[in-house]
Amino acid sequence: MAIFLTEQSRVIVQGITGSEGRKHGARMIAAGTTIVGGTNPRKAGQTIELSGQDVPVFGTVADAMAATGADVSVVFVPPAGVKDAVIEAVDAGIGLAIVITEGIPVHDTAEFWAYASARGNATRIVGPNCPGVASPGRSNAGIIPADITTQGRIGLVSKSGTLTYQMMYELRDIGFSTCVGIGGDPIIGTTHIDCLRAFQDDPETDAIVMIGEIGGDAEERAAAYIEANVTKPVVAYVAGFTAPEGKTMGHAGAIISGSAGTAQAKKEALEKVGVKVGRTPSGAAQLVREIMQGR
Repeated sequence: MAIFLTEQSRVIVQGITGSEGRKHGARMIAAGTTIVGGTNPRKAGQTIELSGQDVPVFGTVADAMAATGADVSVVFVPPAGVKDAVIEAVDAGIGLAIVITEGIPVHDTAEFWAYASARGNATRIVGPNCPGVASPGRSNAGIIPADITTQGRIGLVSKSGTLTYQMMYELRDIGFSTCVGIGGDPIIGTTHIDCLRAFQDDPETDAIVMIGEIGGDAEERAAAYIEANVTKPVVAYVAGFTAPEGKTMGHAGAIISGSAGTAQAKKEALEKVGVKVGRTPSGAAQLVREIMQGR
């Protein structure tokens, strides 16, 4: 079992004929993902060759779903078009929309997230500005490398793309059920808490790794959720222990003010509820390894 994305997932790519959609669509197919189509209103009715496979291009998400039974969309649309692309996916009722694009105006993200929420959150949004979702050995939707880890029983949720990759690689001998890159923008769809809930309910996930970073209070809220709802072991890493106070660091959401949002404050909140926190990514990986070896 995996969360959000499985071997049964039928994936379309919004923006499949663009350079990023084409490149990563081919890579996803090579990784074993079932890509059943893509969208580009100007090229509807055509096909595109990806990784030796002819993939049909549709005018809309609704058309693609009707023809293929797609239930996942990966959005590789330029920033100015993402709001409309996500709203189109929500209107079509697709189950999962993974928004890879970075540089989306926060107002646009707020608008399409509110739009999805007003319609009952029937479409789960992951991202934006995220590497996607990978269930090793099953399916890979986004830009996460497919050859850096193996299938196993660790669940991973991360704000950071590159730290997602590092953790997957460091624990490749143990392996992962699903790895979810949620993105580090100030407003995102799926949160740490959403993934913690899903991993807690997944019988094939034995332990959970949570990667956060400075800025905001997402990790503190996750700590409160873990205390009340999660019985599986959780290991965390918070990027930014050495970040200078008052500076904006990297991701748009990584802004600290005084002691609020610092790595130390997040570490303390997590440790208070029994989460083991690594001081470095490798330190966190070692904590996970000790837990899994003791099972």
